[in-house]
Amino acid sequence: MSPELEPVLVASVAGLAGGLGLLVRGLGGYRTSSRISDTASSRISSVAAGESRITGVVEAAEVVLVSPLQSASCVYYRSSVEERRGDSDHSVFREERAVGFRVRDETGSIRVFPRGARWAIPDRFHDHTGMLGEQPGGLDIRTGGSTAPGNVDQAAAVERLLTVQGPRTADLALDPLRAGGRRSYREARIEPGDVVTMIGFVEPFDQLSDPTGADDSTFGDGLSGDPLADPAIAADLAEARASGELAGSPDEAWGNAAIPGFGIGQPVREPDLDDGANQLPLADAATADRIERTFSIPPGTPVVVATPDVPLLVTLGTPGQAAARESSRFVVGLLGAVVAIASAMALAFSVSGGLAL
Repeated sequence: MSPELEPVLVASVAGLAGGLGLLVRGLGGYRTSSRISDTASSRISSVAAGESRITGVVEAAEVVLVSPLQSASCVYYRSSVEERRGDSDHSVFREERAVGFRVRDETGSIRVFPRGARWAIPDRFHDHTGMLGEQPGGLDIRTGGSTAPGNVDQAAAVERLLTVQGPRTADLALDPLRAGGRRSYREARIEPGDVVTMIGFVEPFDQLSDPTGADDSTFGDGLSGDPLADPAIAADLAEARASGELAGSPDEAWGNAAIPGFGIGQPVREPDLDDGANQLPLADAATADRIERTFSIPPGTPVVVATPDVPLLVTLGTPGQAAARESSRFVVGLLGAVVAIASAMALAFSVSGGLAL
């Protein structure tokens, strides 16, 4: 092949790969936009079982997440750090996680279980180190735990504010002082107070096969079915209960831990304590009601989940905003198709020209 055609060949291959990538993303945006537009909205107070589209404001449930790159309280995040080494980018950190939350509209609220969800969420933070290695101003590496209480009362917040905190130590994988090259930071997330549109399957809480697992997602599919439906497993569990190896109820298995509010020092009923142990104050009526609403879901309460037939889609904004954002991705995908076609033609010319030469 002629040396003059080598740059054309390289550029053609890069353009073909990039154009096809944009086309694939654009087709995904088209499918998402169509699903949002083709599904009718439902009010939470009158939502029926089955596939539904719901729009409302996000509220925290029992816990919230702390995002890795900006230390923001959220119910979902997708974070990544890429480092430039030579002529290629290398992944330094990549994590995606969600926890259960509530969505409220003007008629009521509904609980959302995120296992198996698809999140069409744009980046909230995208920046990189400067030419001299200085870190972006919005970067605030997470310290401490990755979760926090979903609802902190005023007294607890004041106590934390007045407590001297230990030294902050960032995750070494994310420590900006240890950056060996130029880094790019991205983080998408959903925070309490954000407006979201979601399409999923509404069903009563007591019909969930695994409510605990459905409440916290690291994005396995979570849709493999109820293990208790396996006759061998069901028989083993029945035998274990009959022999006393397995407790017959959560109260028997967990003891005081099964009492709402016990873990925060305000049980709603008298716990069984050892002689000489300090007695815990019982929660007053208002606190007991708040604890009950936070940690207890009545069996027949409608919840939003993903099923094998109805994937759960969560996207930021109203239906119109979400559909417009996904449609713009489709337009970019069409431009990517044009680039891919032009690159393929240039590639064919360079190859045939090189063979002729």
